[in-house]
Amino acid sequence: MADVLPIPVVSDVAHIIQLALAPVFLLTGVGAFLNVCTGRLARIIDRSRVITPEIESLKGPKHDRLVEELRVLDRRMGVVDTAILLSVVSACLVCLVVVLLFASEVIGRSFGSTIALLFIGSMLCQAGAFATFIVEIRLASRTIRITKDLLFHQADDNKT
Repeated sequence: MADVLPIPVVSDVAHIIQLALAPVFLLTGVGAFLNVCTGRLARIIDRSRVITPEIESLKGPKHDRLVEELRVLDRRMGVVDTAILLSVVSACLVCLVVVLLFASEVIGRSFGSTIALLFIGSMLCQAGAFATFIVEIRLASRTIRITKDLLFHQADDNKT
């Protein structure tokens, strides 16, 4: 006769759902962070699409400035992509935590160490995603510098 899985008691399932709520809320936060990252990635891509045709039609210092900006945009794109990857891995690990919480109850085995390691891995990935995001923000803020001549620009009185 095949082994029959025990039917969990409703109160046990309710307890597992309570335990799983914290990781599910974590998934909500990771999802919001992914939304921010994808928004930044979209803006980077949009800017690169705007300046690429300009580069081909320009010469001199303005051309060189746009080429340098495109290089920074390319680097930012890679950094944001890394942050997105780390966040997605983090979310997948959290999903595995939730699955193992329920599986341990259904099959009657303890996956405590595995669950703890997956959760630690998830937090490390998310911390890496946040750190990578800071790098991208620093790259962006270093690229966009307002020159002093624009900061102290005076309107020409002769023009109306």
